[in-house]
Amino acid sequence: MGSFHLHLISDSTGETVSTIARAALAQFDEIEVVEHNWSLVRTEGQIEKILKVIEEWRGVVLYTLVKVDLAEVLQKRCRTLSVPCVPVMEGVMGAFSGFLSRSVQQRPGYQHELDDEYFERIDAMQFALSHDDGQSLFDVNRADVILTGVSRTSKTPTCVYLANRGLRAANIPFILGQELPPALLNAKESLIVGLTTSPERLVQVRRNRLRQMKEEKLENYVDLETVRAELSKARRFFQGRGWPIIDVTRRSIEETAAAVLSLYRETQ
Repeated sequence: MGSFHLHLISDSTGETVSTIARAALAQFDEIEVVEHNWSLVRTEGQIEKILKVIEEWRGVVLYTLVKVDLAEVLQKRCRTLSVPCVPVMEGVMGAFSGFLSRSVQQRPGYQHELDDEYFERIDAMQFALSHDDGQSLFDVNRADVILTGVSRTSKTPTCVYLANRGLRAANIPFILGQELPPALLNAKESLIVGLTTSPERLVQVRRNRLRQMKEEKLENYVDLETVRAELSKARRFFQGRGWPIIDVTRRSIEETAAAVLSLYRETQ
């Protein structure tokens, strides 16, 4: 089977069902997926329109619908069509309901309410964007986490991911031949983490970046021996300061961020 249709249905933003689908699909190689995404589905009329598409393009249906009546309509029609229909949150909510001896409230999108945690994430995101690539050093000591490393070691996307988890994250580049700013060295209350990678992988990433920029004049930037020296000096510096080091060679952004989060929690 080379490809299949995947219908993702949510009564909220669709983030949860999409994330679960991606996690499951990562376990299958060489499968082409045609995604149909349906968000903010909160009426039976919307369900009926979606079912017409499912009937035309039959495939797996994953959904997060907290309203029982809507879920029942979807389940019943999918059974008629002989289409797999999976409520991805049902088991989790059932376990919580049984353990807490409370019924499910059936409030679509409630996790996105504008509570204190939401505004903390927004504040953290603004902090990450204003403290990207060594900017706004005057108050970088406010950061929960500061990432440093040579160019193209995933510092920025990792900071953005951490910000989405509510951490104020800054990043400062390690540049061969330049001293790191005193503001970084004096950030005593922040967790400082050095990111590194393999020279071969870094050269590949940098070459791809230069092609995108249509830049061909930075030979040292992608010279393997220069890159080896750059990474070696950075690692020695990080070790000398006693900073934890994370090798991002075979890590996704999410995995790198999880490792940083684990280190951060150990300091709390």
